[in-house]
Amino acid sequence: MTEMRLQRALARAGVASRRAAEKLIEDGQVKVDGKPAILGMKVDPERQRITVGRKPVRVQQRRWLAFHKPLGVVTTAKDDEGRRTVMDFIPNSSALTYVGRLDVMTTGLLILTTDGEAVHRLTHPRYRIPRRYTALVHGRPTAELAAAVHEKIVIDGRPVTPSEVKVRPGKEGRSILDLTLQEGRNRIVRRWCEAMGLKVERLARLSYGPVRLGDLAAGRYRPLTPREESALYQAVRLDPDGAETGGDTKASGKQSRHTSRSNSS
Repeated sequence: MTEMRLQRALARAGVASRRAAEKLIEDGQVKVDGKPAILGMKVDPERQRITVGRKPVRVQQRRWLAFHKPLGVVTTAKDDEGRRTVMDFIPNSSALTYVGRLDVMTTGLLILTTDGEAVHRLTHPRYRIPRRYTALVHGRPTAELAAAVHEKIVIDGRPVTPSEVKVRPGKEGRSILDLTLQEGRNRIVRRWCEAMGLKVERLARLSYGPVRLGDLAAGRYRPLTPREESALYQAVRLDPDGAETGGDTKASGKQSRHTSRSNSS
């Protein structure tokens, strides 16, 4: 593993966002090889011992996966009800976290990574990462729904504004919605549909930013390609091994208050 700035290492390890990590360093809570850390110093996480308080920090090798979440699988590391979780499908999953949760009845693309800071940014509303979905719905005629999807719908005091939405006729009075959202509020697709008087029968996420589900079979995973990784980091203006590339200190400061595990389906 190459050298990187200490605050980046802490963010990579999922300790905190980079701005929050800077605060930990400034407050004297971080040590490197037993000595108080200095803001901006570079470290080699493989060779040096980093601690926050008395707890050692382990920076994992960068890992990015695309997973096709099946129906009935829970997006969490452990489920109190004993249901299968996404981590049950992936070997050596202890260091992985997911990018944008899918609820138990939603299928499709789930990205997992060991890069905690990238997760913060990919789910932060500032970056407007597009998520593409398809939904099978019923409750209103297709022709009527084609007009309704362009009406203003407000949820939790904020409008839901798909960047793209298409309505297609399905079988037996159902309709198919193809939509793209640039946000990940809790169950936002289902709540948007419910606000229009629709019942969602099936919902799947087809892409997240530049990563597409493609023909990946349900329950299977694959490593992201170098091109996909590069595109993700570019989308959130982050150098995978170095500094920010777009001057996003304002967003970094907000990351510690933003949940990276919002349920966007």
